[in-house]
Amino acid sequence: MPKRLLAASRTAVLTMFARLSASRIASLSASVSVLLIAACATTPAEPVSFKPVPPERIVKQGYTDPAAGLIAVDVRRERSRDLVVRFRDALVYVDGVQVTDLMNGEHVVFYLSPGIHRLAVSTQFDPVIQLNFTVTADPRYTNHASVTFNDDHRIELHRVAQ
Repeated sequence: MPKRLLAASRTAVLTMFARLSASRIASLSASVSVLLIAACATTPAEPVSFKPVPPERIVKQGYTDPAAGLIAVDVRRERSRDLVVRFRDALVYVDGVQVTDLMNGEHVVFYLSPGIHRLAVSTQFDPVIQLNFTVTADPRYTNHASVTFNDDHRIELHRVAQ
C-alpha cells in the first residue's frame, strides 16, 4: 500500500474516533466488555457422537448386559469446553450402586427392568444428585438421561424430553 494512502487511512480512522462523543466511547467500551465476558461463559462443545464407556471402567457388571424383558436406558455426559469440569469424571450410580464413571462426551447404556429406578451422579467435589427415573417402553417417554454441569461447575442430572 503506498505510504500516502496509508497515511490518509490513519488520518481517517483518527478523525472518526475524535468525532465520537464520550458517551459513545463509553457505550462501545461497555459493549466490548459484555462480549468478552460472554465469551467466558460455559458453552457446549461441537456436537459429535458420544463415545461408549470402555468396558474396563464398568465397576459393577450386569447393568450393561442386555436381556429379555429389560429396557435400554442411555445416560450421556454432555460435552463441555469448560476446562474446570472437562476433565472431571462423573460417578454414575443405579439404585444406590456405583456402576461406572463418565468422562466428557461419553455415554453408557444400562438395561433395566420397567419401573422406577434411582439414577444418581456425583464428582469428588459434589454431593450425590439423585433422580427417580421411570423406565418404560411407552414411546411417549424417552429413556435418556443427561449429565451436565451448571455455571457454578456443579453436576446436574436430567431426564431428556422428547
